[in-house]
Amino acid sequence: MPSDAEHVRKRSTAADSSETHMDPEQQNQVPRRLSHNDRLCVPTAINPDLAVAETPSPDASHHFCHYTPKCLLAVHRGGQSGTPARSTPSRYGEEGWQEGTTKTTIRAENEVEANREANNYKFGFRKWKGNVTERPIKERSDIVRELYCDLNTVKPQEGSMITCGNIAYVFLFGWWISLFYFLICPVMFLTICGAPYGKLCWKMTCYFMWPFGKSVEKASDVKYTHYEANTEERDTEDSKDLTRHKDNGPLLVSSPVPIEIPVPPPPSKRTSHWCRFSTYVWLLLGYPFLAVVHCLACVISWLLVFTIPVAKMNARTLGSILLMAPEDIQIRKLEKNHGCETKVLLCCYRAFNMYYYKYTVQGVNIFALNLLPLVFVTLIVGYTDGNNRYFSVEAKFALAISCIIPLSYYIGMGIASISAQSNFAVGAVVNATFGSITEMTFYITALLQGHHAGSKCYEEIVKSALTGTLLGCILFIPGICMIIGGIKHREQRFNSRSAGVSSALLFISIGGIFAPTLFSKTYGNLVCESCSNRPGNASTPFTCKDCHYDMSEADPRLILTHIEPLVYTICVLLPTAYLIGLIFTLKTHSHIYDIHISDGHGGHGHGQCPQEGGEVTTGNQLADHMCINANIAAIHGTAGHHVVVHWSRWRALGVLIVATLLMAACADLTTENIQPILAHSSVSQYFIGVTVLAMLPELPEIVNGIQFALQNNISLSLEVGSCIAVQVCMIQIPLLILFNAFYDVGFVLVFSDIHLWASIFSVILVNYIFMDGKCDYFQGTALVVVYLILLALYFFAPSPRSCM
Repeated sequence: MPSDAEHVRKRSTAADSSETHMDPEQQNQVPRRLSHNDRLCVPTAINPDLAVAETPSPDASHHFCHYTPKCLLAVHRGGQSGTPARSTPSRYGEEGWQEGTTKTTIRAENEVEANREANNYKFGFRKWKGNVTERPIKERSDIVRELYCDLNTVKPQEGSMITCGNIAYVFLFGWWISLFYFLICPVMFLTICGAPYGKLCWKMTCYFMWPFGKSVEKASDVKYTHYEANTEERDTEDSKDLTRHKDNGPLLVSSPVPIEIPVPPPPSKRTSHWCRFSTYVWLLLGYPFLAVVHCLACVISWLLVFTIPVAKMNARTLGSILLMAPEDIQIRKLEKNHGCETKVLLCCYRAFNMYYYKYTVQGVNIFALNLLPLVFVTLIVGYTDGNNRYFSVEAKFALAISCIIPLSYYIGMGIASISAQSNFAVGAVVNATFGSITEMTFYITALLQGHHAGSKCYEEIVKSALTGTLLGCILFIPGICMIIGGIKHREQRFNSRSAGVSSALLFISIGGIFAPTLFSKTYGNLVCESCSNRPGNASTPFTCKDCHYDMSEADPRLILTHIEPLVYTICVLLPTAYLIGLIFTLKTHSHIYDIHISDGHGGHGHGQCPQEGGEVTTGNQLADHMCINANIAAIHGTAGHHVVVHWSRWRALGVLIVATLLMAACADLTTENIQPILAHSSVSQYFIGVTVLAMLPELPEIVNGIQFALQNNISLSLEVGSCIAVQVCMIQIPLLILFNAFYDVGFVLVFSDIHLWASIFSVILVNYIFMDGKCDYFQGTALVVVYLILLALYFFAPSPRSCM
């Protein structure tokens, strides 16, 4: 039995190391590991084959301490052939690591979430971090449950009420809300009949100046009577009996403490306050002004996101407290030793909560929800103020480009919702059509605007935006994810084989889109803007400036018979290569991902797939795709509660269509107001296209990648950037060529030299970084530094000739 005890101790240590891969929100759901003194020891028997703790009969003579967390998101990497999936290498060691094999077990609450998680690992599908179904609030962590509370529960106080956020509340909200109550207070006293409401205003004046540690209660609800467990009135014989048995009693029995027992008040009959004249005086002279004050406070605090508790406090006051009878409202200061949770009308402890960035409404993140009104304001301003009478061109451009961020979020969530509730074919079609709709909308509107204005500058801006998206997705997004993830987890591992597929497609893409550029340098004419030499000195060579290869003065037959067929051939080959990549990663070689989805309730996790006869096998790479489907079906069959989807398929489709139309309108306003900025800006037009126009639409993807990295899922973080970069080259650019073939806007697939060499260098660098399947914050820093160097190169580069 000593060997069994040692085996349990080792498993307990392994469980500790596995907890480092959990989501911080899920870590709060796992019970705290008991200390040595309060750990509960239960009889266990160890099965060495399954390595699971089983509860034996009470007759067992040996007892061991064992701790099992309820739900885990375990990511198992490595493992030799034939080695169980539970045996993982140490955090910093190299033993047991087999390059090219990455076992990942994903916890999913239901079938829809399982489909969403599986789609994240599918090549060509957009990666989405947020849930598409509603999670029961009881299953959330304590931090998240606090975000959704109604501020009507009195809890034991933890820490001091004097915090930076509470002090900031006094300067931002407290003083002017209290001021309005103070001004209305004498008005109500002057009406004589409204004196009770005047007293209420004085109470609320003191309350809103510092509401923390106070509770607003209904006086008729509960009355607290104070009792003490040990009093001097106790019988002397009982006291002696208690003293006599004190030493023989259990050690863990708590000593008597004061308690509060609610005693209901005697029923009283009185008329409703809605039948009083004073109530209507209050509704006429006091309530309307306070309603404006509280609504303004609600809007401001809601838009600031982290002060949403202030918005809840004002909304509850306006909708409930101010409409009650004034004598029913009681404000009291909470005692520090308050030990029981009770329901009250209003109780707030903190005005500021930094975790409100996780807050969602119907599955929509609070930031995207708050930015949605900005879209409609921008459209109204942009299309009504055509003469720039009230807003400048720069302001309208900034508003229009900012609206792309929330619309990109809604498009991404719509795609994820439809894909998670549909089969593979529908999900692939939706991702292929709407996955690039954000960028394509801007590119096409910019080319149309340039065609109507007769300016080639818009074409250069589109090419700069294409290159900027490519550079940002293969340098900045992986780099920033490696830095943030590496700081938290020190070293992270990813599937080098799946990353190699994206890298190979990137090489094919770069070779394809820049082939016409290399062709133009070979067969184009070298044109110089100005050449000069010293007069009278024939031996002095000419000095030429701004020389470049130009195809416009070449033989027209050469363009028609060679250049255009080359471009169209590339536009056919690139989507074909993309389709082959889909078949390779999703059908014939899907085992390189080795993804297994578990229901988180003791299902087939840790890379195990159930076979016929009830046997469990591990490491079977040829059955990986079948294992994913089996686990999803098992989750669907064992679901114990009804799944509530935030967006149904039809609702998500409607959101996609509306968001696409709004995106087209915002893109039109962006391109319409960018011309004055391009003409009078001291910054190179290259830099504007590479940074602002390229990276702002990808901001939701950057946030998703960072969240994956924080959860130690660096593989998805890298796939976020690679997926977008491949779609830019293999889908978006061929679609632009196809659009130009039907509606000639003058788009030529010939890039500037700065775009050519920056893209080639970036792809070579990122392939070198991805070779070993490991990353840390130093490698991420290298990628980000190279990206910033290229941005400096674009910043100091001269403007394109067509924009001068």
